[in-house]
Amino acid sequence: MIRKLQKLDVNRVADIWLDTNIKAHSFVPAQYWKNNFEMVKEMLLQAEVYVYEDNQKIQGFIGLNGEFIEGIFVSAENQSQGIGGLLLNYIKNKKPKLSLNVYQKNICAISFYQREGFEIRREALDEATGEKEFVMMWQSK
Repeated sequence: MIRKLQKLDVNRVADIWLDTNIKAHSFVPAQYWKNNFEMVKEMLLQAEVYVYEDNQKIQGFIGLNGEFIEGIFVSAENQSQGIGGLLLNYIKNKKPKLSLNVYQKNICAISFYQREGFEIRREALDEATGEKEFVMMWQSK
């Protein structure tokens, strides 16, 4: 089931955010994510966030700022089960176009987004980490 984030969900969602970022971005020091943990917890409550829940346990979430996807995160034990695709399709049904930034070194994420119809539009630099990114876009047909 996909539903809007509730205040009670924040700790679980923030834990998924931290764990997933550390595992998916080994090229960024783990301390970077840990240093931003509390700020992200606060921001989650102000953002447009949808969670994927099964058996009353949150397994993943998607965060948005308008038509910009801040991120899709699925807990390590639930990855490669289609949850990210379900979350993305849920949002595609709500928005006519979407964009996101993805680290160029995150090959798995780039492949996922390309499979989901996103196209690389340009390169960018994440000033906070110094890592190169791709700006990717999707538009409904």
